[in-house]
Amino acid sequence: MAGTADQLPTRRPGGRTARVRAQILAATVELVARNGIAGFRYEEVAELAGVHKTSVYRNWADREELVVEALLQYVDDLGSVADTGDLRRDLVDFLMVLSEGLGRPTVRALEQATQATHESPAVRRAATRIFEERAAAMRRRIELAMARGELPPVDYSLFGEMISGPVHLIVNRGLRPFTRADAERIVDLVLAGVRATTPHT
Repeated sequence: MAGTADQLPTRRPGGRTARVRAQILAATVELVARNGIAGFRYEEVAELAGVHKTSVYRNWADREELVVEALLQYVDDLGSVADTGDLRRDLVDFLMVLSEGLGRPTVRALEQATQATHESPAVRRAATRIFEERAAAMRRRIELAMARGELPPVDYSLFGEMISGPVHLIVNRGLRPFTRADAERIVDLVLAGVRATTPHT
C-alpha cells in the first residue's frame, strides 16, 4: 500500500499547483478532525477544498496516503523544543507553541488517527510516529540541559507529561485563554519540583 509511516508519500511533479494541493491537505485535516477516519470521503474533501474530486483522486489514489501526507504536512503545529541555551525560556516558548497548536484541526485529527486501530492502521502508525518525534525532541533538549548542569537526572517521559499536561487541560476546557504567564508558572513549578526532589549526594 502506498504511503505509510515508514515510507512517506512523495510529492508528484507537475499536476496540480502547490496552492490546490495545500487546499486539499488542509481540507483533509479538517474533515478527519471533524468526522474521524471512518467518516472521511473524497467528495467532501473536494467540496471543502473548492476543487473537483478528480483533482483529489489523481494526486492521491489511496485514501490512507492522502491522510498520512496531510498529517505530516502540519506536524509543526505540535511544536518543537528550541535550544537557545536558556532552558526556562525554551520550555515556556514550547508551551506557547503547543497551546496554539492544540486549537488547530491538525491536533484533533492526530488524536482521531491514533484511535483508528481497525480502519486505518497505517494512518494510526503515522500519527503515533508524529507524537513520538515530539517526545524525542523534548528528550534531546532535556539531555542537553542535564549535560550542562541545568537539570539533575530526570525521567524524560514524566518531565514531558508534567510540562505539557496542564496546557492540554487549560486549552481543552476552553474556559479561558492560555497565556504566557500560565506557561511561566508551569515551567517554574516543574523545574523547582524536579530540582527540589533530587537526592543530595
